Amino acid sequence: MRILIVEDERKIADLIADVLTSEGFIPEIASDGEEGWFLGSTENYAAAILDIGLPKRDGLSVLRNWREEGLELPVILLTARANWNERVEGIDAGADDYLGKPFQMEELVSRLRALLRRSSGQKTTTLEAGPLRLDLRQMRVSVDGRPLKVTPLEYRLLNYLMHHRGDVISQEELVQNVYYRDQEPDSNAIEVLVGRLRRKIGGGVIETRRGFGYLIAEDTP
Repeated sequence: MRILIVEDERKIADLIADVLTSEGFIPEIASDGEEGWFLGSTENYAAAILDIGLPKRDGLSVLRNWREEGLELPVILLTARANWNERVEGIDAGADDYLGKPFQMEELVSRLRALLRRSSGQKTTTLEAGPLRLDLRQMRVSVDGRPLKVTPLEYRLLNYLMHHRGDVISQEELVQNVYYRDQEPDSNAIEVLVGRLRRKIGGGVIETRRGFGYLIAEDTP
């Protein structure tokens, strides 16, 4: 899943990006408010981590603009200022969560996972569909209780489909949320990836809607 990081302190932004990458996410960094506002408005992200104190356009302004545009992107606000009025202002502007600096990366990842679960209607860190089970905290996959070895690409694809269970996801959307921007997958890369996963987990979990994309159905047996 693609996560937008809008943070002007490069060391912090890079550290967040490194941690999210190790947790199976695809982070992308914007270094000022104008760039962050544009990317959030024009690209497809699962969530945004948004600093309040940004150059060119402050984080609250970015957030208000997103909400005025009808963008429902889940947002975690970051700030170095421990001001309760600012927190209230951030929540009123449409933030979904709030984290003050300095913070522990483990807490940020935990809050991000919780935010993504809420936005997709999930209640636990374990996602299940028929015999398939994903442990989001341990980043482990099992089928009928047996551990299954998957590649990072395979995990990211399963993770995205499970968070959007019941929705048909196009190949283009899967490419955006499985591959990094500097990767150039072949035109049939998702088809090949799905084929590999079906051989590992069985053919009844990931369904094909020819001409539209793939899904894991709500009623997967």
